[in-house]
Amino acid sequence: MNLHRPNANEALQTKNRSRSVAPQSGICSRCVDGCRGNCDLFKSTFRGRELLYPSPFGEITAGTDKDYPVDYSHLNIMGYAIGAEGIEAHPDHAIFPEVTTDSWYGATEKIKMKIPMFTGALGSTEIARANWEHFAVGAAITGISLVCGENVCGIDPKLELDKNGKVKEAPDMRRRVEQYRRYHEGYGDIMVQMNVEDTRLGVAEYVIDKLGVETIELKWGQGAKCIGGEIKVDSIERAQELQKRGYLVTPDPSKKSNQKAFKDGAIRKFERHSRVGFLDQEEFMREVDRVRKMGAKRVTLKTGAYPMRELAMAIRWSSDAKISLVTIDGAPGGTGMSPWRMMSEWGIPSIYLHSMAYDLCRRLAKKGAWVPDIAFAGGFSSEDHIFKALALGAPYCKAVCMGRAIMIPGMVGKNIGRWLKGEDGGLPPTVSKYGSKKEEIFVSYEKLKTKYGKEIDNIPLGAIGIYSAAEKMRVGLQQLMAGARKWRTHLITRKDLASLTEEASNITGIPYIMEAYKEEALEIIDA
Repeated sequence: MNLHRPNANEALQTKNRSRSVAPQSGICSRCVDGCRGNCDLFKSTFRGRELLYPSPFGEITAGTDKDYPVDYSHLNIMGYAIGAEGIEAHPDHAIFPEVTTDSWYGATEKIKMKIPMFTGALGSTEIARANWEHFAVGAAITGISLVCGENVCGIDPKLELDKNGKVKEAPDMRRRVEQYRRYHEGYGDIMVQMNVEDTRLGVAEYVIDKLGVETIELKWGQGAKCIGGEIKVDSIERAQELQKRGYLVTPDPSKKSNQKAFKDGAIRKFERHSRVGFLDQEEFMREVDRVRKMGAKRVTLKTGAYPMRELAMAIRWSSDAKISLVTIDGAPGGTGMSPWRMMSEWGIPSIYLHSMAYDLCRRLAKKGAWVPDIAFAGGFSSEDHIFKALALGAPYCKAVCMGRAIMIPGMVGKNIGRWLKGEDGGLPPTVSKYGSKKEEIFVSYEKLKTKYGKEIDNIPLGAIGIYSAAEKMRVGLQQLMAGARKWRTHLITRKDLASLTEEASNITGIPYIMEAYKEEALEIIDA
């Protein structure tokens, strides 16, 4: 049963009064005059535009619960009883701990990662800023890439601009790069994302020249929304400051009526929006060339859940420009700040979009053109997702981009540190049953202490949380790969999947499970 209710959701802190709800509208089947709430329509009656977004901002991440007709759960991983690729086919050698989960991407100079995954774009949202050290150090010690998202310089309260209005110094961006670099050991890379505002502010020039960043990611969009990046601010002075920096801020903080409403307490937060970009091939090629001439060793592209036309543009133009990596983010994705109904109802869902991407890459390859490395994103959270994405997009897909699934261990680890100090009532039973010290609670603590020695005291517990969760996914991936008799990630193919429904097969091109390996089976029977 589909429990998606379009007029009530925990993310919006709303609910229906009735157990009986009209499926499409989400309105209670019996709407009573005098109802005391609290569906979306009830709450929006007096809070208006606040109901566009999950809340409270800065304390949550959100992902829609819409149940699409087909998703990655409609694919199953194949396991075999014969053969071994990437290792000697012998019971004493072909054991799962010998599986290598390393992956790599890049047009020329390759970036290697210990696990074929990397973070989502952690940009100007408060939850990214407040938890950055945990995320950055966690990615570095895990050996994966980290994406520093859009607008980080533009919202920095201590931003310094030169006489031309370009970034002269951005302390928060400097902090973010340095915290990742401190524990970086040659695996993964930090990618700094650029949108319209970042380009106007000269962010690429700053991070390349002053911070030595080697990878710039151009952003076309994401899976969670089809408009630019957004945050909320709870100060009218801050809202006016961002407006002066060129951002779109709503409600307009320069208007007296909004200033009065803020003073009265009716308006409690302002929204800062980024402008949407407009695609043009010549401008795209010029921008890639411009960034490279600045000194960027790699240029990547992030695109969202747009129709196949825009997807084809992303792949073909990236081929022509020799882009190092194209990240293709399907709906609904996850978010720190996106309109809730937009996230639920717009765009191409991940498995549909990724299947399109494979078909377009294959068509491009048949023409003899160079195909850029790609990564899939949009709702991934576990090792089976990694395997399925690599297989569905093989041989073009090199990794998956995970947003909330990497952020959550960082936040949990951070909070365990707070609870150990007695904050918020101390350790909850879900944690305290494993011990009362970090050495007892974190299964990877002693392993990391052996590696880092006394430096372990400077590694935040959120980073150790990310490492531990990633280690679970790495070992789980090893097990799945060994079952499929693949001891190297680049050996995974589309034949290692089967579709559980004929509809999934029609969408993905992956054989229906009743047809998978049928010819080989009949040859054995008929021999």
